[in-house]
Amino acid sequence: MPPTHEVTNQARPLYGFDAAAYPAMWDGLRTVEVDWATDELHQLGRLAGSEQAQEWGRLAEQHPPVLRTHDRFGHRIDEVEFHPHWHDLMTVAVENGLHAAPWADLRPGAHAVRAAKNFVWTLTDPGHVCPISMTYAAVPALREQPDLARVYEPLLASQVYDFGLREPTSKRGLIAGMSMTEKQGGSDVRANTTTARPNPDGSYRIIGHKWFTSAPMSDVFLTLAQAPGGLSCFLLLRVLPDGTRNAIHLQRLKDKLGNRSNASSEIEYDGALGWLVGEEGKGVNTIIQMVNLTRLDCTLGSAAGMRVGALQAIHHAQHRSAFGARLIEQPLMTNVLADLAIEAEAATVSAMRLAGAVDKSLAGDEHESLLRRIGLAVMKYWVCKRAPAHAAEALECLGGNGYVEESGMPRLFRESPLMSIWEGSGNVAALDALRAMAKQPSSVEAYFAELDTVSGVDSRLDDAVARLRKELSNVDDIQYRARQVVETMAMALQGAWLHKHGNPAAADAFCASRLGGDWGVAFGTLPTGVDTATLINRGGPIGA
Repeated sequence: MPPTHEVTNQARPLYGFDAAAYPAMWDGLRTVEVDWATDELHQLGRLAGSEQAQEWGRLAEQHPPVLRTHDRFGHRIDEVEFHPHWHDLMTVAVENGLHAAPWADLRPGAHAVRAAKNFVWTLTDPGHVCPISMTYAAVPALREQPDLARVYEPLLASQVYDFGLREPTSKRGLIAGMSMTEKQGGSDVRANTTTARPNPDGSYRIIGHKWFTSAPMSDVFLTLAQAPGGLSCFLLLRVLPDGTRNAIHLQRLKDKLGNRSNASSEIEYDGALGWLVGEEGKGVNTIIQMVNLTRLDCTLGSAAGMRVGALQAIHHAQHRSAFGARLIEQPLMTNVLADLAIEAEAATVSAMRLAGAVDKSLAGDEHESLLRRIGLAVMKYWVCKRAPAHAAEALECLGGNGYVEESGMPRLFRESPLMSIWEGSGNVAALDALRAMAKQPSSVEAYFAELDTVSGVDSRLDDAVARLRKELSNVDDIQYRARQVVETMAMALQGAWLHKHGNPAAADAFCASRLGGDWGVAFGTLPTGVDTATLINRGGPIGA
């Protein structure tokens, strides 16, 4: 072989690591009992870090779903075809309980364990986690209609992935989707024009066009429509109890920036049958329970993306040399890598801490319930907003190699804006935080009570909390200042949780840079004295 074909100074593919061997994830889980799931998490982590599972994700993304509206004879079929490895990914996710299984699991910390598994398995392919997330989040909303929940909740919680268009109760497991936004309204769901007219048997006839329906191959959907009593929530089945197909027509699949393995669509309800969930006119209140839980998964998804970016950047720097030394040994690169690692740690600890709050709030803990409400609002805004900048910097750590599709980094970059857009983009998320504070002042008390648990531990954090109290005491132009206020709320909470649950080196570096002001604008501008070695070691691959 000619010497020009010898490959040197290149990192090998990042396979064979345990995706669950991430200290920050375990730090964030400290508030709940999850020891019973340790082996399960590491088993899933080793599969997620395997060459096989990584290849499943690559191929599912490279061969996106295809819409078939009609068969060759002209019959309307509204089918979406997926690459076979999409189904492999979904099978593992469902069998490991990443979907609605925690609602049927009485073990302590079941929801936090589910969040950790979601975080770990997202490293293979974020696209298929979308229907998994919606299936999880659908259950609390569905419980507003007990007769429907009795029939469909056990199937949503079943750990059997049973793909195919069949009558739902004939299947061994179901997947749920959500269909809210319309082209004239977007996040302003009260502008919906889809109509629902009651039938004598208690069902409703639904007519309308939905602009975004993710995972249109799902078995059941929650949707919003204008009933005689106002905007209401409905359950729609792809296949009706008599075995005929509901009049839910797939108009087209969206040609998206990222998240390509997952199908997102425009659909038309052409007199589709639906069943009321909750009360007429209370549709937003009903479906917001689903939205709040999918916002948790948005935070988890962005944290997982940051984990992937930092992981790949550190792995590359460990193997690549330039200017006489490995990149991992060069001071400026260690600054960049440590900064990426801090951001990923803070996001991960926050997401896991909030997942633990779900378990505690379901057990009746009022403080955790209030903290979950305000914490999800601020973290949905901030963690998801940080993802694109993080992905761009991680990609750049690989240089030209990172700009090439084969590296996987462009895929990460394309995916990074999604979670900030899904379930309410930046402005919607920031305003939702203000709304939570206005409607539930006790949530503000819970928020500051959480910060008070680490009062005096770090003067930079104390100063940030004092500034925040002053900001919130002034309601003039509060909507104009919403992003700044919510950003500060998020970082103060992250600093507190890193001190309370996380690694001391990460907490110190986070507070010095993000809260103490000793930081630039770009990543890689940490102050001197930061323990970069510890941060990089914690963020790198273990077992690879």
